[in-house]
Amino acid sequence: MHPAHPQAAPSRRHLALTANLFVVVLATLLLPLAAIMVFLHAPADANQGFLQKIFYFHVPSAFAAYLGYVICGIASLAYLLKESTLADRIALAGAECGSLFSLCVLITGPIWAHKAWGRAWEWDPRLTTMLLTFLLYAAYLLLRRSEEDSTHLRRIAAVLGTLGLLGVALVRVAVRLWGGIHPQVITGQGRGIHPDMVPAFALSMLAFLALALSLVALRTRLAMREAHLAQLRLEIEAIQEDVRV
Repeated sequence: MHPAHPQAAPSRRHLALTANLFVVVLATLLLPLAAIMVFLHAPADANQGFLQKIFYFHVPSAFAAYLGYVICGIASLAYLLKESTLADRIALAGAECGSLFSLCVLITGPIWAHKAWGRAWEWDPRLTTMLLTFLLYAAYLLLRRSEEDSTHLRRIAAVLGTLGLLGVALVRVAVRLWGGIHPQVITGQGRGIHPDMVPAFALSMLAFLALALSLVALRTRLAMREAHLAQLRLEIEAIQEDVRV
């Protein structure tokens, strides 16, 4: 067996930092471009008028939430298989990111629904499964905020994070399984999306997904730094205790 090359770890850290920087810059560039396309170039809807432009934020927020939750679920499963601090921190970052964008979905959805359906909320299968998935990951975050940050609690949270993948899958197939009035603009079912709206929508989707990835990356990096500082504090306290003795 040969020892690991001393430059291997720094190279991996440099690669991770470069990837983080790339998604942050990408999100920073795409978000204003998407806003310009949405508000200045995308045509207004014939029936809903200007309010329909909330669609360009509502749907991409949903997919950004899916991305955060999927990251949390995969990282949680990895943590259950091997108790890695990095996997645990990625899972937490994914849950926070997914919950943030889910809130955007649950806020913008009723605003749009009030105009489109005549009422702010409908117990539509997709809306209901989205709400339940959000509540599941909210429970995950509450558990992670417990004062007793033990391995046992992290494993319970990881089980919740993994089960959340089923929630994400149910949200995606809810309309096909149980029907409902929620449109499926991505698949073209229902009224669909006009071709002139596609460029703005595609740019918004890319911008929100890049934003979600950048938030997960930055939050993970911050969490790893916090864990390192906590470890240093413990070592300092141990040294101070030895000096007193």
